[in-house]
Amino acid sequence: MSTTVQPAPTRTIAKRKSALRRRNTLMGWTFILPNFVGFALLTLIPIAALIFISFTKWGALGDPVFVGLKNYRTMFTQGTYWTALWNTVYYTIIHMPLTLVISLALALLLNQKMRGVAFFRTAAFFPYITSIVAIAVVWNLLFSPEYGPIDQMLSWLGVSAENLPRWTTGASPITGAMPAVIIVATWREMGYYMLLFLAGLQTIPPELYEAARMDGANSWQRFWNVTWPGLRPTTFFVTVMLTIGSFKVFDLILVMTEGGPGQATLVLSQLIYRTAIGTSGAGGDFGFSSAVAVSLFLICLTITIIQFLVNRRAEK
Repeated sequence: MSTTVQPAPTRTIAKRKSALRRRNTLMGWTFILPNFVGFALLTLIPIAALIFISFTKWGALGDPVFVGLKNYRTMFTQGTYWTALWNTVYYTIIHMPLTLVISLALALLLNQKMRGVAFFRTAAFFPYITSIVAIAVVWNLLFSPEYGPIDQMLSWLGVSAENLPRWTTGASPITGAMPAVIIVATWREMGYYMLLFLAGLQTIPPELYEAARMDGANSWQRFWNVTWPGLRPTTFFVTVMLTIGSFKVFDLILVMTEGGPGQATLVLSQLIYRTAIGTSGAGGDFGFSSAVAVSLFLICLTITIIQFLVNRRAEK
């Protein structure tokens, strides 16, 4: 009876491969472990704490008292919550497509070879890195009904004083404070998303445009059959980021209108802030505020999942 003995060189190679595999695995965990730790400490644990607090009655003083679903029942029966939810949805469905279209148009325009294109790209992006407080103050001056240049220009064009928009002082969903906030938010963010679309345009092979021209395709046909499919991954990313950012809008509204006039621009994020901090600054209801925050988180999560499913189906 004979036995087969594995040659020494073969065993050595297997050990080296195993050691190399372990080293690569260790290096991989070394790179991703800090991200996992940061995610757990800064995101996962706070979300778990938020969900727990939403089932409690807790102010700035004292210990949290478990109250079950009371905060959620109060939230769904409170008119202020539904007003804030409607304002948030209204802001999102107007701001998101408007910013998407304008930023894409700017990217297509500034993707051309022309003199001074770098300056115009910088000028379009500059509002995004400008202080939100400075932006809100300047635009409030522009929208001022007494001495604002926008209303003065409309008056010169023949609009009567009774028909002038009440930009930051009106509650109308068409000519009131919310459209004014949407205009400012779009102006501020379009430069950032323009850069994302510019990056996406650079990934489209020029040969596709040349082939389309040889086939006799006009500008619209080249855009619809070459540019738009090539920008699908970028458009999907921009849509997701715009949706989440629109639902979380807070700082611009806080500085421009503080949720007013009345509750015309009150959004969910500001309702969370008001409820948690309290109108007097002495501390509010952290439990109810956390319940509203959980609802906002679930809304954003649901819409994001739907967008991923729609994008996956479109890619197929």
